[in-house]
Amino acid sequence: MPAPASWLKRLVLGRPFRSDSLGHTLLPKRLALPIFASDALSSVAYATQEILLVLTLGGLAYLHLAPWIALAVAVLLTVVVLSYRQVVRAYPSGGGSYEVASRNLGRTAGLVVAAALMVDYIMTVAVSVAAGVDNVISAAPGLNDYRVLINIGFIALLTAMNLRGVRESGRAFAVPTYAFIVGVVLMITLGVAQTIAGHAPVAETAHFDIRPEQVGITSFGVAFLVLRAFSSGCTALTGAEAISNGVPAFRRPKALNAARTMAAMGILAIVMFVGVTALALIADVRITDNACDLVGFPAAGCADAAQRTVIAQIAVAVFGGDHTFLFYYIQASTALILILAANTAYNGFPMLASILAQDRFMPRQLHTRGDRLAFSNGIVLLAAAAAVLIYAFDGSTTRLIQLYILGVFTSFTLCQAGMVRHWSRELRRATEGRRRIHQARIINAFGACFTGVVLVVVLITKFTNGAYLVVIAIPLLFLMMRAIHRHYTRVREEMAPDKESTITPSRVHAVVLLSGLHKASLRAIAFAKATRPDTVTAITVNVDEADTLALRKQWEDFPVRIPLKVLESPYREITRPVVDYVKNIHRASARDIVCVYIPEYVVGRWWENLLHNQSALRLKGRLLFLPGVMVTSVPWQLRSSEGRAKLRVEHVPGEIRRGLSPGE
Repeated sequence: MPAPASWLKRLVLGRPFRSDSLGHTLLPKRLALPIFASDALSSVAYATQEILLVLTLGGLAYLHLAPWIALAVAVLLTVVVLSYRQVVRAYPSGGGSYEVASRNLGRTAGLVVAAALMVDYIMTVAVSVAAGVDNVISAAPGLNDYRVLINIGFIALLTAMNLRGVRESGRAFAVPTYAFIVGVVLMITLGVAQTIAGHAPVAETAHFDIRPEQVGITSFGVAFLVLRAFSSGCTALTGAEAISNGVPAFRRPKALNAARTMAAMGILAIVMFVGVTALALIADVRITDNACDLVGFPAAGCADAAQRTVIAQIAVAVFGGDHTFLFYYIQASTALILILAANTAYNGFPMLASILAQDRFMPRQLHTRGDRLAFSNGIVLLAAAAAVLIYAFDGSTTRLIQLYILGVFTSFTLCQAGMVRHWSRELRRATEGRRRIHQARIINAFGACFTGVVLVVVLITKFTNGAYLVVIAIPLLFLMMRAIHRHYTRVREEMAPDKESTITPSRVHAVVLLSGLHKASLRAIAFAKATRPDTVTAITVNVDEADTLALRKQWEDFPVRIPLKVLESPYREITRPVVDYVKNIHRASARDIVCVYIPEYVVGRWWENLLHNQSALRLKGRLLFLPGVMVTSVPWQLRSSEGRAKLRVEHVPGEIRRGLSPGE
């Protein structure tokens, strides 16, 4: 019977994959689309809503600007998709914006992009899950009090699914993603058909007026309002770069399949975003930050009332009520894809962290794959960071979204600028195909200028609403990565082999620490003697006179045949006398090595660790910092550890266990 923790791990993750089975986890386009494009596709569920929320700050008079803002967002999305198709073809190794910026603009620009993307991926998880839960609460308002708990529960579920591997998570996410696409396209088609037939859908809030929060807006104020609405609508672009980071996960030909998937994503996202925005305006949807701003809304409890989302109001209007099957279908598929949109980050963040770790800018643990060939450490780190954000902002989409998209537009701008330099270099070397390279450079140059302007707009309009936190977080991440890189560089330089590293020590002094004479200490002595050192000495610290006298008597009666050194400790310390003794041995000759053998008990129950080995842990913590000193633990397995050892052997997969020799 396997240990409970091991059984639970296998239940959640499944059986481990061999390293040589990595090729079987590669994705066809039909699975790659829901995995890498779910964020961009799902943003149509809240991008329109964010535009309307900002415009209604000035009242109903400014809603006529929504079509032009939506058109600008659609054009920007088209430019970004075309630009990143160039990235996919030019840099198919999966580094995406980070690789483009690093190679063409320098390491500093690359790290800025990496920091921005990491912040954006964390925000993607937090915002996507929060928006999904908003739609769940739209269908079941009674769950509003459990908003944060539900958010964190969904993050835990997504984490478990991604830890099972990219391909399995793709299968799980494919159905909800395609269900959402079908549902939204059906809703748009029916809504447009009803409008053409003269029976345009009418939202349940259409008869409400809106109490403006900003009265008597100046021309400058109107411009600022429009720019702020545009920057909020640009959330539709989040996740557009994810495919460029995940090219290695595609089947061959990788770059071609990735480019085609990106084109499909762009077309679907633009059609659905424009369609939802058009229906919201046709149906006269009203939505505000606070239901009390809706004139005519019941005043009692309006401050705590959860308004239906824009897409929910459209579904009610088009499908004829909030008790129809199609309404619940839209709400369920919208909630699912919004939550599953976080999967884009679950694939992008660990992949980026792995590349950064390979370049020595992140901890090396983030580069290794887990049991299911996923970057497990990166997945867990992303989930923890997103859960902290959800808790800190009470799972509020409106509050979280103010921190959103600043990071992604930073990476957009630097990536496109890097691509312009890439194509300029290609032009200097090219003898044919120059027209195609010119076209690609124009696309990327236009993209860099467009996204650069949007970056400035987003920074200005969202700074005081929370974006300043991102402005702080990106430089902090940048400095952290530089510090990690300096550490790894310093360690590599220190550990570079030289002639001194091969010099044999003059002498080896073995020192065995004793607390008493028993089987564990005798094994440590025997092991120390077996290594054939120049000297072997047993030492004990005199903290109790009676115990020390008893040990001396045992030592004389038992044929150990090595000297026993008693270290005096008038203040009953153990660590300091041992450290001073070892220092004195090494001080006598710098070329001598002192090897300290510490007998330790191996126990089977967690609470038994509290009863043993505490002095040994403290000693090792001090001795490991002494130059010329080696520390060797000599384990003695107590009976309680035998059962645990058997469980661990039984848990080893059969194919591995069969390959072990008897001694292993």
